[in-house]
Amino acid sequence: MADLVLDSSVTLAWFLPDERRAGADVLLDRVTSGGALAPTLWPIEVGNAFLSAQRHRRLSQAERTQALGFLASLPIDIDPATGKEAWTASLGLAEQHGLTLYDAVYLELAIRQNLPLASLDRQLLRAATAAGIAVLGG
Repeated sequence: MADLVLDSSVTLAWFLPDERRAGADVLLDRVTSGGALAPTLWPIEVGNAFLSAQRHRRLSQAERTQALGFLASLPIDIDPATGKEAWTASLGLAEQHGLTLYDAVYLELAIRQNLPLASLDRQLLRAATAAGIAVLGG
C-alpha cells in the first residue's frame, strides 16, 4: 500500500540541482520505505521534464537514463483510473481550485485514495489543504 501521492515537482527536485528544495530528500526516503502512488500522467510528465532538461543542458543523457532507472526501481505504483476521472472529478477540482488539469489529477488521486499529497507546487498544496488533504513537501 502506498504511503502518499507523489507529484512530479518532488520527483524533479531529487535529480535537477536547480529544482532542489528543502525536504525533498526526506520525501525520497519516505517513498523508498513506504511506497507512493502516482497518476498515469506522472511518468510522462517526469520523462518530458528530463528530456527538456537534457535539451537545455541541465542534465546529460546518461544522467537522464540513470535517473529513470532509479525511479523505475522505487515502489511507485501508477493509478489505472486517472484517465477515467480526468473529465469528471479531476476537471471539477481544476475548476474549483483554479488548477491546471495536469495538477488536478494529483489532487483527485489523493482525495480518492485518502493519501497525503507530496508536492512542491504551492498552488496545488493550497488546493489540497482546502480539500482537507494532508500535504508534504511544502
